[in-house]
Amino acid sequence: MTDPGLPDDILACLFDLDGVVTKTAVVHKAAWKEMFDAFLRERDGDAFRPFTDADYDEYVDGRPRADGVRTFLASRGIGLPDGDPGDPPDARTVHGLGNRKNELLLERIRTDGVEAYDGTLRYLSAVRARGLRTAIVSSSANCRDVLRSIGAEDLFDVRIDGVVAAERGLPGKPEPDTFLAAAADLGVEPSRAAVFEDALAGMDAGRAGHFGYVVGVDRVGQTDALYAHGADRVVTDLAELGGDK
Repeated sequence: MTDPGLPDDILACLFDLDGVVTKTAVVHKAAWKEMFDAFLRERDGDAFRPFTDADYDEYVDGRPRADGVRTFLASRGIGLPDGDPGDPPDARTVHGLGNRKNELLLERIRTDGVEAYDGTLRYLSAVRARGLRTAIVSSSANCRDVLRSIGAEDLFDVRIDGVVAAERGLPGKPEPDTFLAAAADLGVEPSRAAVFEDALAGMDAGRAGHFGYVVGVDRVGQTDALYAHGADRVVTDLAELGGDK
């Protein structure tokens, strides 16, 4: 790669995990659907309306787990007590539902494994070779384990994930705080950092944080929505940015 496809003043690249680095977005979506459909079917009976792809994109994708539960339930006019982060997965609380989703996710990952996007790994190696610094910014509490499973932990100078965000009290996407923390940890001003995201909430975070460049990664046919939510450029694979097909 001779050109990373970024403005010349960009010094750092901040990458989301699911859907950008790893092919886990579809696994997350399936786990959310299984959890919410079971909950809604039991709650609503004959009036049951399933959890849809549009629900995932609008209310859940890219958000911290508990925020995704709250936001989707609010869209259906459903209120539940928050409970505690350690609630069992059968508890009828926000955290209970979130923990059930995580249980289902981990079952799927154990069964099917995790795959990386080769184009992203090549792009990461190339931008690092050019001297750009890199961070992973994910709402997932499983981020480190997923990176280790694909041998990619060493491709990032900084990790801001669900564990770190909880330790620091950082609100998740669509708020920009996790991306801003990554830029700060890298010692780079937001205006000189690029954000790489596939989720609409991540686009909103990139725009709200006034980052120098925001790249939308369209894995599911939502190019127009990614631009509407603040992308400067949308690609279907990061290999396109360097002209590497």
